[in-house]
Amino acid sequence: MDACAPALPPAFAAALDAFCDHLELERDLSQHTIRAYRGDLTSLFDHAARMTLTAPGELDLATLRSWLARLHTQGASRATLARRASSARTFTAWAARRGYADADPGVRLASPKPHRSLPAVLRSGEAAAALDAGEAVDGQDVDPTQLLRDQAVLEVLYATGIRVSELCGLDRDDIDLERRTIRVLGKGRKERTVPLGEPAIAALDRWLEHGRAAWATAESGAALLLGARGRRLDPRTARRAVHERLQAVPGLPDLGPHGLRHSAATHLLEGGADLRTVQELLGHATLATTQIYTHVSIERLRATYDRAHPRA
Repeated sequence: MDACAPALPPAFAAALDAFCDHLELERDLSQHTIRAYRGDLTSLFDHAARMTLTAPGELDLATLRSWLARLHTQGASRATLARRASSARTFTAWAARRGYADADPGVRLASPKPHRSLPAVLRSGEAAAALDAGEAVDGQDVDPTQLLRDQAVLEVLYATGIRVSELCGLDRDDIDLERRTIRVLGKGRKERTVPLGEPAIAALDRWLEHGRAAWATAESGAALLLGARGRRLDPRTARRAVHERLQAVPGLPDLGPHGLRHSAATHLLEGGADLRTVQELLGHATLATTQIYTHVSIERLRATYDRAHPRA
């Protein structure tokens, strides 16, 4: 347990540990997600203990609401309140199913909808400029193996819209160059197949034929993309490669891998792809998550209209 975490009543602490085991062993969630749940629920249980509650079965709607109200007075954002309320509802539903509580008070807990800011995206011409920038640095004081690796990173991220963690988790046999597809293991260990375009296939082919062997070691295993020491590519290194490439092109916004993901989704919709297809490609659990990209397209359409129409 975190040394800075408050000491919880034994029944709350035991339920929290059991719930986190459920998230890891039964739902197969990432350690990052489990830590977020643990932090949210530690806050709730500490608040409940201050109200003299000693066990999960004593949680009620009034306690949940007073916890959110206290967070609000402390300056928590709408997004934070929404996330913490969601964590509480997930826990109380689990607690009722497992017998830690007789009823589920979270089913009636409302929370503010977070403001969803529109993601920054590249225009299609800007994306092309970023991807073509690799040719401009070829021959300069840049490790040619790194150049091949970074080009493959950018091409695959933009071609597929996959997450940087998914990219770094790819193995060599996840790539089917003949069928032009990759097999991706996404959130919750859900597997999906995503198509690749010709430029991404060509970049991967060059990396596999001329680049990977230069860095490969006994520690490389089956990893598709490698760092300079031969280990599997770290997401931080991939993020740095994307930032550096975009910064090398004058006038481009400073975006990372998630910006390329946003850009890929927006360009697919602008090119006529339907929401369901984009949802499947991105690995979104719900269509609502994908719908934000329709707003991006509409905002760009309105900006173009305002600039171009004489009576806008």
